[in-house]
Amino acid sequence: MMRVAVVGAAGYIGGELLRLLLGHPGVELVGAVSSRFPGKRIDGVHPNLRSSTDLSFCAAEEVPDCDAVFLALPHRVAMTQVEQWTRRSKVVVDLTGDFRLDDTEVFRRYYGEEHQAPHLLGDFVPGLPELYREGLRSADLISVPGCMATAGVLALHPLVARGLIDLDRGAQFDARTGSSGSGATAGPANLHAERSGAMRVFAPTGHRHEAEISRHLGLSAAMTATGVEAVRGVQTICHATLRPGVDLKTVRRAYREQYAEEPFVRIVAHQRGIFRYPDPKILLGSNFCDVGYALDEDTGRLTTIAALDNLVKGGSGNALQCFNIRMGLPENLGLTFPGLHPL
Repeated sequence: MMRVAVVGAAGYIGGELLRLLLGHPGVELVGAVSSRFPGKRIDGVHPNLRSSTDLSFCAAEEVPDCDAVFLALPHRVAMTQVEQWTRRSKVVVDLTGDFRLDDTEVFRRYYGEEHQAPHLLGDFVPGLPELYREGLRSADLISVPGCMATAGVLALHPLVARGLIDLDRGAQFDARTGSSGSGATAGPANLHAERSGAMRVFAPTGHRHEAEISRHLGLSAAMTATGVEAVRGVQTICHATLRPGVDLKTVRRAYREQYAEEPFVRIVAHQRGIFRYPDPKILLGSNFCDVGYALDEDTGRLTTIAALDNLVKGGSGNALQCFNIRMGLPENLGLTFPGLHPL
């Protein structure tokens, strides 16, 4: 059994990590760090874990040496703590935004401050198995991408990889996210009275996930992000332009070839039906990302759609998938829950 710990275990992402790790047959959870609730039972904060564990939250100094540590800390905090965890764990998986970018100037532009551990930026392997699986097999430092970035990249990657997109024209991403994306300590904007019934554009330009998309796809990406009434779930719509002569048959083949062997990416692009395009509602609790597409062949305008659970494939599930790859375990171990319908 491999010994693992979660730092920042009281948040939503931390709670999902605990849920997945407690059900994973190959690990022993030896630490759940919370600076807010040390000594308090885990199931007092995460009531869905009642009868799953008798563990309590602990302080960082109480965590023993581990095989892997998952950092579910607030943005800008992980970079101040990462080196203490690299001394105590063989593998560190970071779920914050601190190591998602490999350029200090780009980080400063999108996060508004200087990076506190710039010497480590190039050491983190992006935690996106569908693009970086081989690198993850030997990675000791892993940075899991943002939820909207993951959806956007997976939706467009098959076409970019085959040179089917007009890169000079870039891509426009329109993302929608549920309230859990703001975290367990979100402010007044996430109160029920303010969020209920709202479709709030909180990032009309310059969302930090667009920098991640640009990094992984090698094109200019612009993103608009909107908060919707759902608690969980992300859906991204992307508009891009195909190269002349690329038809629907070529697009369809690209997706099928790219994702034929991927355990957690499903192609959803049907002619009819309620769920003919990706919808996060049926993915809640699962590690799947559904991707779909539509093409205006007269203009070459491509629309892609991607959906996932922001707390699972957009966070904790993706982290566990990377952990499984790194440790030589079956990639889907502990991640087979398919989602619920109806919900």
